[in-house]
Amino acid sequence: MTNNLIDQRSFAKKGIILGTDGYKLSHHSQYPPGMERLYSYFEARAGGEYPATTFFGLQYILKRHLVGKVVTKEEIDFAEWRTKTMLGRGDVFNRKGWERILNEHDGQLPLIIKAVPEGMTIPESNVLMTVENTDPELAWLTNYVETLLTQVWYPTTVCTVSREMKKLIWQAILISGTETVENLLFRLHDFGYRGVTCDEQAGIGGMAHLVNFLGTDTLAAVDMAWEFYGEENAGFTIPATEHSTITTWGEAGEEAAFENYLEVHPDGTIACVSDSWDIYRACGEIWGGKLRAKVLERDGVLVVRPDSGEPTEVVPEVLRILWQRFGGTTNPKGYKVLCDKMRIIQGDGIGRDTLWAILQAVMNDGFSVDNISFGSGGGLLQKVDRDTQRFAFKASWTEINGVEQDVFKRPATDPTKDSKRGRLMLAQGTEFAGGFKTLLEGTPGYADILRPVFENGELLIDEDFATIRKRAEFV
Repeated sequence: MTNNLIDQRSFAKKGIILGTDGYKLSHHSQYPPGMERLYSYFEARAGGEYPATTFFGLQYILKRHLVGKVVTKEEIDFAEWRTKTMLGRGDVFNRKGWERILNEHDGQLPLIIKAVPEGMTIPESNVLMTVENTDPELAWLTNYVETLLTQVWYPTTVCTVSREMKKLIWQAILISGTETVENLLFRLHDFGYRGVTCDEQAGIGGMAHLVNFLGTDTLAAVDMAWEFYGEENAGFTIPATEHSTITTWGEAGEEAAFENYLEVHPDGTIACVSDSWDIYRACGEIWGGKLRAKVLERDGVLVVRPDSGEPTEVVPEVLRILWQRFGGTTNPKGYKVLCDKMRIIQGDGIGRDTLWAILQAVMNDGFSVDNISFGSGGGLLQKVDRDTQRFAFKASWTEINGVEQDVFKRPATDPTKDSKRGRLMLAQGTEFAGGFKTLLEGTPGYADILRPVFENGELLIDEDFATIRKRAEFV
């Protein structure tokens, strides 16, 4: 029996029944008798690293896990077996409830989910999503799906961090650079594919970054944006070296490696890691010396990449050397801009906590930030967790035997974890701090920003990536 069940499934096709925390397998029997409806909400509680979050990724989760017929007899059988093996007893599994979903709802989840539009930036401590059952016999289902729905914290957090870094770069552009959107969209490149835990995380996080920028080397993100948001090509990259394509030539062959690179890519924008031995020698004696004429003759831009050392020291020094060798112009704001054949990209040590210091170091040395782009890997896709923005999913309202009542928690030991109560709406108005405020559902004079996105197994809103990008814009 066990082997037969395993033969019928794989982890990649794991069903919704086991897509939850193990302790939730027993929750259906723990709610008050006669509970007919349970209403819960999702928010970024106050006290996170940023005062607002840019919501993104729910459409992916819904399509991936909740839309359509997600409960089958085979999955019920397997989940019952797994529950017995995990809990060591056979009286816990909610077979009656799952068979009701299968037989009465054709395997589709009787839930209604409302959420803020993806790409919208909402101040902390406001409702971002609500979930409620539509079958009064299945009120336990509302919080059963908490596990998968709460995972929207990850793309939302990456999207928020990426957007915050975009704001820092734009701030530096306003001070020293060319104030166009085009000058902003390729300034932060996603280097994070190898730095995450799995291919799916790379796709989810990389896609969240592409809400804000156009540069990426995370191919999984481009394909995921196409599959789940209809964007055929959400990101772009350029030919670029890695250390192996340089160091295999040997230290004495570094010049030959660089020259070969120029020859195989005679035009277009290309990037070359140049710190394999001595970044300053590479910039001064090779790029700015023996190969200077070839660089200037190319129909395109050479982007030099330092990849080691303290960025606030190395980046300005590299700019100074390249300025001495290639020259440039001084822009109307009084900052130096290298000749249009040469730029740099800093891809080491870039995160939301280091970016501004590097930008300041560049500008303090008299250079425009137009000279530099950034690549971020772990700092973009990996150095976040659910507590970065303090996300939580909590019940706030129920109906038991026809009687409605608010639900809430109020821990005496931690007031920051107080939860909201009642049925909620998100209102927008200039009178609110940050432009938004969570109110009780139906508050007169306000429209609800939350929109139904899922109902009884059906996706109600299927938005394209361009629409979400538009909402996230601030320039």
